Amino acid sequence: MRILLWLLVVMAVALGAVAVTVRSILHRDVEHRMVGLLSQETGEFANFVEQGVDPETGRSFGDTRRLLQTFLRRQYADRDEELLGLPHSSASRPDVIRQRRDFPDHVALWRDDVALSRILASKDSSGTLHRAQGELRWAKVTIRPLGDAPPGAFVVALHADRERAVADKTFWTLLALSGMALILVSGIGWAVAGHILAPVRVVRKTAAELTERDLTRRIPVEGRDDIAALAETFNGMLDRLEQAFAAQRVFVDDAGHELRTPITIVRGHLELMGDDPADREETIRLVTDELDRMSRIVEDLLLLARAERPDFVRPEPVQLAELTADVFVKARTLGEREWLLDGVADREASLDPQRITQAMVQLAQNAVQHTVPGQRIRIGSRADGERIELYVADNGPGIPPQDAEVIFERFRRGTARRGTRTSGAGLGLAIVKAIAEGHHGRVELRRTDGGGATFVLILETGS
Repeated sequence: MRILLWLLVVMAVALGAVAVTVRSILHRDVEHRMVGLLSQETGEFANFVEQGVDPETGRSFGDTRRLLQTFLRRQYADRDEELLGLPHSSASRPDVIRQRRDFPDHVALWRDDVALSRILASKDSSGTLHRAQGELRWAKVTIRPLGDAPPGAFVVALHADRERAVADKTFWTLLALSGMALILVSGIGWAVAGHILAPVRVVRKTAAELTERDLTRRIPVEGRDDIAALAETFNGMLDRLEQAFAAQRVFVDDAGHELRTPITIVRGHLELMGDDPADREETIRLVTDELDRMSRIVEDLLLLARAERPDFVRPEPVQLAELTADVFVKARTLGEREWLLDGVADREASLDPQRITQAMVQLAQNAVQHTVPGQRIRIGSRADGERIELYVADNGPGIPPQDAEVIFERFRRGTARRGTRTSGAGLGLAIVKAIAEGHHGRVELRRTDGGGATFVLILETGS
């Protein structure tokens, strides 16, 4: 409504200014036309007096009345113009010679003796006369006596109000058309503004209906204007909110699910703990072990929650050869295995070295848990164009095909374990997956030649 009102105000002022300007121009043109017409008529009469001849005698006019009658018969007056001849301008009641034409009597100058007398008595050759019937513009030419004849006069009268009425009518017509245009523009503007701003109302309505339980609503995006950009931005915000709330719910559900068991164990042992020192020592050992496991679970869950943030991964230029060697040095302290630096990619890549190291060490730890002393674990890296692969391969029992799809999910260890039972919460491979996706990559499980499992981080450094 405010946009439309401001638009209408500006248009009304502009149209009003145009109408007033047009009226002023029309009045000026009317004024110039009247002045020119008066000058033209008086000039033609003056030339006729000097050069005109009586058609009956072929000589100059010897009679004023005859002169005026002959001239008036040859003239055609405009609609608001009166051409009058006065043979005896000094008479008490003017004797008027006029053209026979349709002209309103109540405004006609030839019927207004007072006005005629004032014009004849004036020493000016032209002027303006204000009457009750309206403004009158006039001009006259005095006729010098011909022989003994009395002096006469030729008078041109223009009714200015009637001339200006045409301009005023045009002005009011223009105002009426401007008003109709404003009404039409109001209707069209209301419809167009409503259509353009409809997405804004949808944004407001959608924002009002959003709750923590329902973040699935989206605004349809149409076109490529600013409103469409607003809708896209709002939808992007909703996507981030939905992801944040989903991550929050997953965190709460996972924490509640995984922490419930160790808390129950700790509470049960503390409630059953007796006064025997050996029993107390064993209880404290079990409680401490469960608390450590709870601490690891919480740290892993917090790490997965931070994986949703844009600053989870902080890439920097890294030499793959140095990174692979550092991972190998750190991993071989995890257990007594036959560690082998299998291959090294000699190139530079944009990676987060700490996150990649964390993921590779986690894969190495996973390999250690599912192999026995003496078995081989290979660590290496390779590059193919923009594609980089870092891998950890072991010769353990491998992973059953039915478990290959679920081992990267949180708290999923598969239906069959590869080795001895550990105290892990099933978050290690989920963390590796989060780190790979943070680098716009993925993690794959492949079979090792000769038996075992190979985990590969695949990163596209050109993304």
